[in-house]
Amino acid sequence: MKSTFLLLITFLGSLQLWAQQDTISKKTTLTAAIVYNSDVSYYGQSTNEEMPYILLNATLRLPAGVYFSAGSYKLFNYGSGISAADLGLGFDYDINDQLSFGLGYSRSFFPSNSPLLQASNENNLNFSATYTSLFFKTDLNADYAFGQQSDVFLSLDTSREVILGNFFSDKNEFYIEPAIEIVAGSRSFYQTYTIAKGKRDKEKGKGLKSPGNSGNSGNSGKSGSSAAESTITRESRDFNLLSYNFKLPLSLSRANYITELSYQFSVLGRKAEEELKKQQSYFGLAFYYQF
Repeated sequence: MKSTFLLLITFLGSLQLWAQQDTISKKTTLTAAIVYNSDVSYYGQSTNEEMPYILLNATLRLPAGVYFSAGSYKLFNYGSGISAADLGLGFDYDINDQLSFGLGYSRSFFPSNSPLLQASNENNLNFSATYTSLFFKTDLNADYAFGQQSDVFLSLDTSREVILGNFFSDKNEFYIEPAIEIVAGSRSFYQTYTIAKGKRDKEKGKGLKSPGNSGNSGNSGKSGSSAAESTITRESRDFNLLSYNFKLPLSLSRANYITELSYQFSVLGRKAEEELKKQQSYFGLAFYYQF
């Protein structure tokens, strides 16, 4: 992992030198964000347990397009400390007014026995491409998430910004940006989540039944459990449709800050695991301030 991190820093440094010719009119910015959401979404997937959270994040963006970020978030109904933290760096470049791309790396830190689906994928490499036409904006994202497990995700997002007008002042601009997103990927992360959940259930005194163990004596239960685990492992590596996500954020933009009220409705693919909600609504509130 160390070699991957060093290679990424070297590559980003090269990109920054290449992009300096376009930085004359740009400046260094620092954006602070605070976000509340009614549940955690991992590529549109959520567990059966509600996990509302609050997120704090700061991003320093240099004129050449290189950025550094740091954040942490707290689950309201789990534990007393920080639920997760992350550090990231990346590079964004505008090829022209319509096409841009980005490359980024983030490292997340989770407490032991974390209830989050993404806890086994501590590292994430991301490539993104954005095309903005007269009517729509289309984003293509490719993620390689790795750590205890490794997964690949692809997402395609199409949105349209609609200006609602100025209210109370010419500086207050309201707009919505409805979007439809389709996500596909593998599901190796689910194996680690299942093991961690089993440990938490044991600590709470809940009885667990092994897959394939119907109460028969002898080795039949053990054999059935091994076969079931083998099947889960094999299927989790398959690349399948994970979720359809419908998003409707309402934003107020004024000078250096943006306030956003958001709604997301997610429907999982037909091969979703039993512990995941097949349909889920998310409600969020966010505030962004740029210095």
